[in-house]
Amino acid sequence: MGEMVRFQSNGKQTPGYLARPGTKGPGLVVIQEWWGLVPHIKDVADRFAAEGFVALAPDLYHGQSATSPDEAGKLMMSMRIDEAERDLRGAVQYLRNHPDSSGKVGTVGFCMGGALSLFAACKNSEVGACVVYYGGHPNIKPDLNNLKAPMLGLYAERDNFVTVDVVRGLEKELKQLGKQAEIHIYPNAEHAFFNNERPQVYNEAAAKDSWKRTLDFFRRELGSGVGG
Repeated sequence: MGEMVRFQSNGKQTPGYLARPGTKGPGLVVIQEWWGLVPHIKDVADRFAAEGFVALAPDLYHGQSATSPDEAGKLMMSMRIDEAERDLRGAVQYLRNHPDSSGKVGTVGFCMGGALSLFAACKNSEVGACVVYYGGHPNIKPDLNNLKAPMLGLYAERDNFVTVDVVRGLEKELKQLGKQAEIHIYPNAEHAFFNNERPQVYNEAAAKDSWKRTLDFFRRELGSGVGG
């Protein structure tokens, strides 16, 4: 369904995977896990396009990807957060200006990408809605004071990386700051429960429920896609 494109960011061209619905709809920046812009993330972008969203998955590793946790960890830790944020800012602008886009843009990310989804929303007031799937990165510290967009957070009870205590702490801070945020923790689910290409952690019930919540949230905050 989609195609590789290039968009302006950091004073250069950044690659990304663009999936279009064939009709006008809200834009979504789909942000990769630590593996990179792998087939699973492209498939997620395709799924969003099938639901009426113009989905762009920027390649934050600029052509690199990983197949082992060791490789992925090295790529994640060597990624410059300031450059990634500018790539995401460029992706948001690309979608705002795309002829198929309604002009409204949200961010959604998984694992490392989940942390970047919230980080980008805190940095860029043009982000109209933010979804975080079990987002975590040791070097990403979102300035929650600056968060303007509503947030949907989707987490796992048996996550040893983004623990329930960490999630409850985030939830408490968002509440104290008066931010609009919904937090859901799926019982017995593990980190990366949404990734259907990793059967050792994939949780079908949690994945289906979180997908429905995500679509409902974006349609409410950004406008309707298909069936909205």
